[in-house]
This record gives sequence, C-alpha cells and structure tokens, in this order.
Amino acid sequence: MNRQAVRDPVILPTAMVVWAAVFLFVLYPLGRLLVLVFWNEGPSLDAVRGLVTDWTHRAALVNSLVLAALVGVAGTVLGFAFALLALRAGLPRWLGRVLDAVVLLPLISPPFTAAIALIFALGPRGLISYHVFGLTNVSIYGLSGTFLSETLTYFPIAYLTLKAVIANIDPNLEDSAFSLGARRRRVFRTVTVPLAIPGIANAFLLVSAASLADFATPLILAGTRFPVLPTQAFLQITGLYDMRGGAALCFLLLVPALAIFVGQRRWIERRGGSYVTVTGKLGAVTRIKSLSPVAIAGLGVLCGAVALLVLVCYSLIAAASLVKGLGADNRLSFVHYAHVFSGGLKAVRDTLIIAVLCMPVGGLFAVVLGFLVARTEFPGRRALEFAAMMNYALPGTIVGIAYLVAFNDPPLVLTGTAFILVVCYVFRYSLAGTRATTAVLAQIDPSLEEASASLGARRDVTFRRVVLPLVRPALLAGMTVLFIRAMTAISATIFLVSLSWSLVTVRILEGITNLELGQASAFSMVVIVLVYLAVVLASLAMRKLNAGSLGQAGSLLGG
Repeated sequence: MNRQAVRDPVILPTAMVVWAAVFLFVLYPLGRLLVLVFWNEGPSLDAVRGLVTDWTHRAALVNSLVLAALVGVAGTVLGFAFALLALRAGLPRWLGRVLDAVVLLPLISPPFTAAIALIFALGPRGLISYHVFGLTNVSIYGLSGTFLSETLTYFPIAYLTLKAVIANIDPNLEDSAFSLGARRRRVFRTVTVPLAIPGIANAFLLVSAASLADFATPLILAGTRFPVLPTQAFLQITGLYDMRGGAALCFLLLVPALAIFVGQRRWIERRGGSYVTVTGKLGAVTRIKSLSPVAIAGLGVLCGAVALLVLVCYSLIAAASLVKGLGADNRLSFVHYAHVFSGGLKAVRDTLIIAVLCMPVGGLFAVVLGFLVARTEFPGRRALEFAAMMNYALPGTIVGIAYLVAFNDPPLVLTGTAFILVVCYVFRYSLAGTRATTAVLAQIDPSLEEASASLGARRDVTFRRVVLPLVRPALLAGMTVLFIRAMTAISATIFLVSLSWSLVTVRILEGITNLELGQASAFSMVVIVLVYLAVVLASLAMRKLNAGSLGQAGSLLGG
C-alpha cells in the first residue's frame, strides 16, 4: 500500500500541494511569530523576560489558567448533567429536541452574546439585580461575571461530547450490575462514571481550551479587574502599538494551549475504544434504570434552571434589539435594526461573502486532507495531520497576531483583503470537516475504491466518482461549521479586518465598547437568525445525503 501510494501520480502531488498550503498559512506565520519574540539582532529572551517580570502579565497568565480550570470543571459538570438527562431520564422526544435547541443556542451565536445579556440582567442597573431585587452593589464585572458567561457559552461543547460517549455505553453492563444486587448509586459510581471518564476528560480539556482562547468575553466583563492573556495581547498591540510585546504574550499563551491540545489528543488515542459507535451488538433489552426518580428530578431542576437562564439571556438580547433602551426606555422601536440594515449593512454583507467563500474552499480542503490521512500512506503523513491541526488547537489571538506579523509586510502582504480572512477561517476551522471525513471513511470498506481501481479508473477519478459521493455528508457538515464560525468568530480576525472588509462580530464588539448595547443586540439577533437558518438547511440536506449517498456510490460502481 505504501509503495503504491508513493508511485501514485495523484497522491504525491496532492500531498505536496496540501503541505505547501499548510506550510504557508500555518507553519510560516507561527515561525514568524516566534522569530519576532526570540530574535532581536540575534537570539534574545528580552521580550519574554520583560513580560515575566511585569506583575500584570504574570497575573494575566495565572488568571487565564485559573479561569480555564474553573470553566472547564463547571462546563463539564453541566454538560454531563444535561447528557444524563437527555439520554437516561426517558424524556419525550419533543422535550429532548427542545433541550437540544436551547443548549445549542450559545454555539450558533457570537461568543459574547451571553456577556451582553448578563450586563442587561445583572449590571449596575440590571433588570434582575436592580429593578427586581433592588441591589446596587452587585457587579457582574471581573472573575465572577466572566466565569458565568464563559460557562454558559461553552458547556454545550461538553454536552455534545458526553452525549455521544454516554449513548455508546452498553446499558446491559449496568443491568448486569443490578442483577448482582448493586444499588443505583453504586452502579452509577462503579459502572457508568468509569466508562464515561475518557469522555469527561476530553470534555474538560475542550471546554478549558475554549475558555483559554476566549478573547471577547474577558474584554467585555473582565477588564482591568481580572486581566487575562488574550486581552492583554490585544491591548498590547492595539493600545501600545507593541507588536513584539503582543507576540511575546501570545507565546506565554501558546504553552498551556499546546499542553491542553496534546493532553486531549492523548486521551482520545489511549481511550479510542470508548468512542466506537458501530459494534454489531444488540441494544439493551431492558429499560435503562441507572438513575432513580429522585436523581432525575434533581437533574431536571439543575438543567431546567440553566436552560431557563440561557433562554432569559437570549430573550433579553431580543428585547434589547426591539426597544429604544432596555431598562431605561422600553418603548417598542426598530431603530437598532434600521441602523443594522443601513450603516451596518456593509458588515453583514461582507461577513456573508466571507462565510460563503469559506464553505467550498474549506470543505474541499477538509475532505482532501481527511482522505489523505485516512486512505493513503506517504512520507510525513502524520506530521501533515498534526501541522494542519495547529491553527485549530491554538487560541485565535495567537493565530490572528501570527497572521498579522507574517502577512502585514513584504514579501507577502495580504492584510486588509478578503483573501486573508478566508484563509484564516479555512485553516482554523476546516478540521471539523476533516474529522467528519475520516470518521465516515473509517466506516466505508476500502474494497469500493479497490473495485474502481481494478476497473482502470485513476485515483482522481475514483476520488471524484466514488469517495466524494460517500463523504458528502461530512463535506456538508464541515461546510456548515465553517459558515457558523465565519459568522460568529472574532478572536483571530479582529486583527485582520480593515475598512475594505469588516465583520459583524467586530461591529458588535464596537457597539458594546461604545455602550450602544441595543445596536449590538440587533446585530447579534441577525447573526443568530442567519446561522440558525443555515443549520436548518444543512440538517435537511444531511438527511437526504445520508439516505442516498451509499446507494449512489454503489450505482456508480455498478454502472
């Protein structure tokens, strides 16, 4: 197989093109960032040394790690509770769909939407803190507000991860423990939780990494009370115009980010069997009963309270977009939407153009990379996979500053163009499509491709006529993720926007910093509606593709 792939006239050229793209848009920017930090007319540690001796930057590093750990624990606990409720409580199908819809709201909205809502609810003149309870000394700013906002934003990541893991736990194992006389609490502690530990660890690492990379929420809620590395790096560049200092702060952030990424990878590789979904075993013949009615009621209260808080947050955003000034002047008004579709229309149009351009480019790149990783053998294949994942694993602040350092000066000037925004999104978020592609290909017998080759088809023809129809669901999933992230991300691209090309998320952030919260809420609602429509259309298309992709591939081979 190895020699055949090496001699293949298509595989090696394709791998070389992908390698060249990854080198130019992943490794080269990171290399330029490290050179800026450690080279000053010769090897130098002055930039890092100067930051380490500054107590503000040391505090920012500690604060970032503490916040990531706290959000990781809280988000994982909530995700585990929601997953148990969804899968083990015997909820009606309609209620399960409602629960999914509520939980996924934070994932399809800009990352600082929860922060805006918490300011409305619990700010100095918050609708809940002041107008309901009359509290005047409550502050949502600092660690507490940032922690609450990030937990509400990122616990759905843990929910999706743990829901898949818990769904794959064979209920017959729990039933066997019951048949031996074990009580529910003991079965849960000795059977259910140990089987879910790989997923719990993976969820914790993913949520912690998301918190560590978050730029917008701390910028809004933490401020100078609770400095963290991403915001300090942003302020170092935009406020002090110190590119080298900002790059050095990114290097400090790079170390824990890579540690989390490597830890998450090792958990998946060591515990890969826990994620197997197709086993050939029969399902449980008895009803799952590892949760008692009291436990189900407790989970219902906890998850119901969190879901209610999420709904309240988004209801406040919707209300703020429809009144003149929420809490001060609650008269119905469409003035904020008038601003969005007049002065802000360019940002909406630019964002949609960038998102639409990202979809085919990123989708094709993800499928090609996934095919190379899953179906071929060539020198440097594993290194290519790891290098391609770097931009996904690193916080967006690092990626954005690295792109600014690499492409703001000759020999390759790309900043200020739509191209740099598309490239940034493609090489940062196409990993979702790559993973989906490798997962689909792992379930497809290679004999289908071998049959095509035995009929004389070249590798590129086999890829186009056989592989591509089979992986179209993965392609669509990757394109959908790219669209969502292009519509909602900000941490990397805030360094790359210009007067020629703006983004909705940047306009939202500008509205917050200028205390124009109504306009920020209107922009947020527009983004949420657009992304929700895209998700619905993608779900409908996915159902059709899942039903017809295998049959179409078989007919192509048969013909």
